[in-house]
Amino acid sequence: MTQQLLFDRIQLGRKLMRTVPITQREAKKFIRLHHRHNRELRGSKVCVGLQADKHLTLTGVLVVGRPKARAYDDGLTAEVTRTCVIDCKNANSFLYGVARKLSTLLGYRRLITYTREGESGASLKAAGFKLIATRKPRKNWANSSVKLKELRDAGAEEYVTRYLWECLL
Repeated sequence: MTQQLLFDRIQLGRKLMRTVPITQREAKKFIRLHHRHNRELRGSKVCVGLQADKHLTLTGVLVVGRPKARAYDDGLTAEVTRTCVIDCKNANSFLYGVARKLSTLLGYRRLITYTREGESGASLKAAGFKLIATRKPRKNWANSSVKLKELRDAGAEEYVTRYLWECLL
């Protein structure tokens, strides 16, 4: 049953892929090395890796955690905080589907995530997410906090429009 629910193996293009449990440390390292605009995350509930069966090397990661926005942190909502994939077509859609299954199994009723301006959201649409809001550009969250000054991402882009996506479970 777990195999069926979590899509243990799937054919993505010409590659046979499988999901594997990974630690937050492994997910952070992969994101640090391969994510195009976000740095590593600070916390998570679940981390899942995607690997090619033949090579057993990670080709993607999924991280699900608590919502960053306090208004959504109601105990029944989870947030996909990162997906990061290298060299695998349709893997993002697959990982969002895994996030839905895992969140449902963990008892969540809602799953949210954000995209940035310039990202199509095609993977989210394929996984059953709906666009529910547009967030206006704003300064980097850390700019207003003297206390969190050392956590600021100097290379982080500010003033980027974000889009909120939702999937009811």
